[in-house]
Amino acid sequence: MTISKLLTGSLVAGCLVLGMLGAARADVQQDLASESVIEEVKKRGVLRVGMSTFVPWAMRAKDGSLIGFEIDVAKKVAEDMEVEVEFVPTQWAGIIPALIAKKFDVIIGGMSITPARNLTVNFTIPYAHSGQQMVASKELAEGMAVADFNASDVTIACRRGSTPCTAAAELFPKANLSRFDDDAQAFQELVNANAHAFITSAPKPRFWMSKHPGKLFMPTEENLTKGDEAFALRKGDPDALNFFSNWILVHTSNGWLKERHDFWFTNQNWADQVAE
Repeated sequence: MTISKLLTGSLVAGCLVLGMLGAARADVQQDLASESVIEEVKKRGVLRVGMSTFVPWAMRAKDGSLIGFEIDVAKKVAEDMEVEVEFVPTQWAGIIPALIAKKFDVIIGGMSITPARNLTVNFTIPYAHSGQQMVASKELAEGMAVADFNASDVTIACRRGSTPCTAAAELFPKANLSRFDDDAQAFQELVNANAHAFITSAPKPRFWMSKHPGKLFMPTEENLTKGDEAFALRKGDPDALNFFSNWILVHTSNGWLKERHDFWFTNQNWADQVAE
């Protein structure tokens, strides 16, 4: 057999192997696509969204319906997918386990990206940017500067399992943290003067201070931290991550997300719609 024939045979064999590898890769990609939550949503005709009530991200209106920034976002995602939306209210402390257990398809609930969370779930690109603010009790803390709250005789309220609790522990390690299942409980603790301060996402401290000027004040108007909020998804689903991230990119570029965010976060024109 001549050298040229040997070379030709080797090239043919190599091409066959590459072709087989290419076909196998295509099959794997097709399998991944077919298993994506995006395909499940399209077949079901419903996008199931995990969320927790969290002013002004998601709130109960007087008629019992859900309103807020997250609600607008989730409804728009479903509209663009040409499916219905189903909201699955979930306690914040258990919302990631519920996602992993497939109680819903995606978390759209003002969840900040953190390295610890990212070990368990995948995050899209950010669709909102906020931070944590502090509101304090005049009865217990009037005259205190931010640094004064880092003391062993100070109690700071926050929502269990949330970024504000993590921020409070890092910024005020000497203070006692009082953790609650929702913001309403933590806020009531502050109003009742059982806690010196409450840390939660902006702009709620400013809104609450304006409603209770005789009882509350803000030690600083500045955010204590800065955060990036994203959709959270189960791991191993690149197609869903691609779709939702590109959805955010499109509606960031066309201004829709900013318009909705400004409506809910820069004023309280919506306040009369919310149940007390």
